[in-house]
Amino acid sequence: MASATTDRPSSSVRGLIAERGGDFSGYSFAFLDDMAKREIRRATLKAVAIPGHQVPFGSREMPIARGWGTGGLQLTLSLVGSEDRVKVIDQGDDASVNAVNLRRLVAQMTGAEETLDTAEATLIQTRHRIPEEVMRDDQILIFQVPIPEPLRFIERSVAVARGMHAEQDYSRMWLALYEDIVRRGEISAGAGYPVMVNSRFIMAPSPIPRWDIPKLNQADTLFLFGAGREKRIYAVPPHTDVRPLEFEDYAFKTEEFDGLACEVSGATDVYLVESPGENGTSRWTASDTNYADKVAAGIEVNKQW
Repeated sequence: MASATTDRPSSSVRGLIAERGGDFSGYSFAFLDDMAKREIRRATLKAVAIPGHQVPFGSREMPIARGWGTGGLQLTLSLVGSEDRVKVIDQGDDASVNAVNLRRLVAQMTGAEETLDTAEATLIQTRHRIPEEVMRDDQILIFQVPIPEPLRFIERSVAVARGMHAEQDYSRMWLALYEDIVRRGEISAGAGYPVMVNSRFIMAPSPIPRWDIPKLNQADTLFLFGAGREKRIYAVPPHTDVRPLEFEDYAFKTEEFDGLACEVSGATDVYLVESPGENGTSRWTASDTNYADKVAAGIEVNKQW
């Protein structure tokens, strides 16, 4: 795309289309060419049809480095339309460098509106958090995934791992969890806690905290996961069972923040992150900055996932 000049009112797609009188022939909407978008959409449809199953796709070169969200970005660009409202969060924060620049890229390449409001967004691209505010059935949450294979740390061979998924042979995963209990007295898995989808596939939910795992179960929203470097897409459709792996006598537990509250909103029922405060103290705030700002402003928010 040509850079902006003093006589050009806007470098966004919306401004350029207006300058050309609505004629934008020869321009590939949303950066990706039509063939790439068709392939990604086909892979996405297959992923939705087989919840938790990893579908390979031809990951394209993007204007960001692999490992910085290329898989999620390709999903977003293949699904977004000019009438969408796009929100991008990084660990729940709307203002990080990653979130700001990805949001700006999508907006400039499509003309879609940018938004920081979870309730207003139609497409939300996220790096490792699910919003605290309940999402609706007309919204899509797209995850940036670094490692899509949940068996990677117990089986290095990709071919063997695929065979284990095909045969639903997850005994080694259960054994790894049991060994964890024997050594540490608990299941110590933190971010990216493995889950069972639709009683069929073990899935890596991206490195979201355990706090967010229950939100995946029987949600109204479509969850899509894209791993650009690993060239995999998978999905959790609405109203799908998603259960964390656990034993009857060692149940799954989320993070605890007993006695702590968000310093912005005062909320105690949110996922908190720690940052340096004054005089060497710690400051605890909600990871979801939009949720914290809404609560602090007295706006009613639906949090009953």
